[in-house]
Formats: sequence, C-alpha cells, structure tokens
Amino acid sequence: MGMMTFLAGKHLDRRSLLKGAGIAIGLPILDAMRPALAAPAKAVKQPRRAAVVYVPNGIWMKDWKTPEGSEFASARILKPLAAHRDRFVQITGLANHAANKAKGGGHAKATGSFLSGAEPKYTAGADVKAGVTFDQLLAQRWANETRVASLQIGCEDSRMVGNCDTGSSCAYTNSLSWKDEVTPLAVETNPRSVFERLFGTADPSLSPEVRARRAFYRRSILDMTRENAQQLSGTLGAADKRKMEEYLTGIREVEKRIQTAERDYVVPPIEKPSGIPFEYRDYVKLMFDLQAIAFQADLTRVSTMMLGREGSVRVYPEIGVPDPHHPLTHHRGHPDFIEKVIKINTYHVELFAYFLDRLKNTPDGEGSLLDNSSILYGCALSDGNAHSNFDLPLLLAGHAGGIRGGRVVAAPEKTPVANLFLHMMGASGVEAEKFADSTGRLDLA
Repeated sequence: MGMMTFLAGKHLDRRSLLKGAGIAIGLPILDAMRPALAAPAKAVKQPRRAAVVYVPNGIWMKDWKTPEGSEFASARILKPLAAHRDRFVQITGLANHAANKAKGGGHAKATGSFLSGAEPKYTAGADVKAGVTFDQLLAQRWANETRVASLQIGCEDSRMVGNCDTGSSCAYTNSLSWKDEVTPLAVETNPRSVFERLFGTADPSLSPEVRARRAFYRRSILDMTRENAQQLSGTLGAADKRKMEEYLTGIREVEKRIQTAERDYVVPPIEKPSGIPFEYRDYVKLMFDLQAIAFQADLTRVSTMMLGREGSVRVYPEIGVPDPHHPLTHHRGHPDFIEKVIKINTYHVELFAYFLDRLKNTPDGEGSLLDNSSILYGCALSDGNAHSNFDLPLLLAGHAGGIRGGRVVAAPEKTPVANLFLHMMGASGVEAEKFADSTGRLDLA
C-alpha cells in the first residue's frame, strides 16, 4: 500500500509507507492516523509487541534472585535495571520439563526446547525436530498486518548444521524460534542484513545487477525516500512533524552506525562480516535499536534476540573477563570463576537496560513502546554448572496485558514455563487455552 495524501476530513492509513526507488519505510503512529471526524478518545488502537532477549550458559542464581525481605531487584546482577524497577517482574519457580526429559547435550536440549516445550530429537544431522515456538504462533497471527512476520537476531555464530553439543545439532544451540517442528529459523547476525530486510527493496523484480549496484553505492534509505517524506511532512501538524523527524533521525543514526562498521571492516585473520561493529557493546546496542525501530514503525511485532549462542565461548575483555564464557560456568565452586560469571551476567543485564530505555523513551500512542510490549529476558538454564532446567532465571518487562511490575512472582516449584508463554500470548492479544505442557496461564496482572 502506498502513501496516502492527508486531506481535510480524511486520515492517514496506519499502514502507509514512504516509498522511493524500490524502498519502503513504515511510519510511526501519528495523530493524522486517527479518524479525522472521530471523537478524540477514539485513538488508534496500539499494536502489542512481544520479544525474547536470550542470554546463554545460565546465570549465577545467588546474585540474580532478589533476596527474601530485601528491596525488589536489589540483587547484584539486577542493579543495572534499577531505573526500570517498576516496569518488570522477576519470576521464579518455572521449569522446562521437555529439556529435562530429552536426550542430548545439556545446552542443546535446553535451547532447542525452550520456547516450544517440545523435546528436541537427539541428532547432529539434518533430521532435526522439536516444535513450533510460541513467538511463531504470534507471528502467524500478525503475518498479514506487518511487513516482517518476525525477526530472529543474534550476536554470535549462527551455523545451523553440524555438531555443536555432544552429538546435538547446531540448530538447537544457535536458534530459538521454530516455524514448525522441523523448521528452525536461523538468526541474522549482520545488522546490515536486518536493516535491509526492514527497509530494503520492496520490488522483488529488481535484477541482481541492480541490487548489487545499489549495495555498492550504499545510497541512503532516507535519501531514496526524501521526496516522499517531504510531501508527507507538508500535510502534517506540528506534533506529527516532530514525531516524524525523531523517527527518521533514529533510522539515519542506525544507518550511519552500520556504514561506519562497514568502513571499519577488518580483513582476515580477524573474521568480522561487513556491518558488524567491532565492539560487542556497540553491536548489541545496534541490534536493539533495529528492533525498537521495527516495533515503532509496526514493521514487525515479534522478535527474538540471542546475546550469544548457547554454549558460547565469547570473551569479554572490556569488562575484565578475557576467559571464554562457557568454561567459566563450569566453575566447580572456584570463587574467581564465579566472580567472572557474575560480571558477564551483570554486563548482559546492563545491555538489556539500554533496550528498555530505548523502548520507554519511544512514544507509542498515549504511552511508550515499553507500555505496549511484553519483553522476556533470561536463559533456558539456571545453574550453568549443572545444566539445570529448573527455577529458570526470567524477567518479564513491559505493561502489555496489565502487568504490575516491581515485584517477584513466585510460581509453585516446577511450574511449566509454558504457563508464562500462555500469558505472553494473551497479553499480545492471542488467546489460547493450552500451549505445550502448560497447566494454566501464569497470572501476572
């Protein structure tokens, strides 16, 4: 659908696009999208978003859980979230029973079953099998309403073949989302590819030569749509013009950061694909910004992001941890190893706080993107040393579905984590009585 000209007595279609040279950019929600003759109270209904932010290798639980009788979120690892204390709940007691029953590597069967509640088949071959994940049920529901059904983003190795965990396929450790029981969805690790999927060519008829030429010149997405944007701006009120300017500025900043990463491309022996910032912190923030823009423009309503693949051996010298992550989690009680694990856990939470800041500070109708989202943060393992699938370390942020934050929600011990996914589906407007091994919807309202 092309851009509609805004005329007196009419309103701008919610799915209008800025177009130019095969490029299409979705718009944020504007006042001009309200029915012009409707009462002010009849605002555009805000879409709900759902996201999963995944961290690998378990979390040091003693410094993750809010101590009983203490101020909420006072645990060391959660301190970076202090400013968002009222915007999330910490959930305890949830278990992934499918992983506990399954065969295979401890990391592979945890991630491979996490969002589906289905036991992954023990194989390192192409015959992988698990189950549809709850995020993909949401994606199916909204597929006809958004440009991109769902985003699967990662910040590390995205191989989908081979043996990545004691005879278990890399598809289990390196991905979270499954379209169906035999189709894992690969994560996209290159910000440029994510950007172009969101804002790139809208014309599949373009020849490979034309696409290659555009890639070579890297003309700005915004330059290509400048004329259309100026036309639209002339029809908008002052408040909408400001929203458009902020939105397009955000896109421009992300695009510039990707271009800078491409210019700073380092040739082998350091293998870094084009478009990926050298610093991990910059890389993660760029991926979070892409998700926020996609939500803001309603290009997608579902995303999953892996800060690292399960079993990750990433090192973090920027926080004083030059040791690979996974071996540290098998600490055998060594205090120096545990301290380094805590530093990594805290660093990940600090980066997640950036995402929440971004969502909170992005207007969305009468509230913010965070108000209209359910954002799950956590891991499919609790104790990484023991590969435990019980009492999973999970937070749920955002106010979609009437969540009241600032508290610990203690579910009965070994409650299926699928109960939480039922809640997230309902909070996103997709009601279901059952998902995987759920025994009922987790009450977080």
